[in-house]
Amino acid sequence: MNCDPIARWYRWFEYLGFGRELERRREAFLPSVADARRILVLGDGDGRFLVKLVEQNQAASIDYIDLSSRMLAMARDRAGDSVTYHLADARTIPLPAAEYDLIVTHFFLDCFDEPDAELLIARLGTAAKDNARWLISEFRQPDGGWRAMWARAWLGSLYFFFRVTTGLTTSSLIDHHPLLERAGFRLTRHQSSRFHLLASELWGRPPACESRRVTSCDTSSKTHGS
Repeated sequence: MNCDPIARWYRWFEYLGFGRELERRREAFLPSVADARRILVLGDGDGRFLVKLVEQNQAASIDYIDLSSRMLAMARDRAGDSVTYHLADARTIPLPAAEYDLIVTHFFLDCFDEPDAELLIARLGTAAKDNARWLISEFRQPDGGWRAMWARAWLGSLYFFFRVTTGLTTSSLIDHHPLLERAGFRLTRHQSSRFHLLASELWGRPPACESRRVTSCDTSSKTHGS
């Protein structure tokens, strides 16, 4: 999704719809990754989270990827030149293997249909170290009742807005959980708000997952010295 047409007003659209709740979702587990030293950030928009990340992880080397040149320019203006910026499509940009100890995707995976998301997450899993963490905030579809109906209406209006303004072709949420699990990650912390419509997640890849293509990890079978 290329947000160039709405980059100038993106922040105010966000505040109009959700106040500062999306910012709170992005920053929910930020203190938990203060020790990260090699970080990949994808599609962070105008850089408000990136500024917080740079301030906290001052010794880290950070790569930032965005498809929108205007969003990338705004992120650079906010976060400065200590970050390496890449104007590119995350699905196709070459990525080093086993490089990053932290991946960040805030309100990003919901822009992809399942085949593209599966491909992207597999690529990012290969680029992540064996003990990497993954910081995610996303929209979620609550289960059942009036909350599900309310969330479906909200999500439908959001997808319609981005389809009209940015040409987004995706029209519904996918469940990224099994895709991250297939890449060897496990959900370690979770928060939600707005009747579970918004979620913050911290995922980790257990040290026992020695292969980046592992599908399951049983750390209980490992003993020291074995």
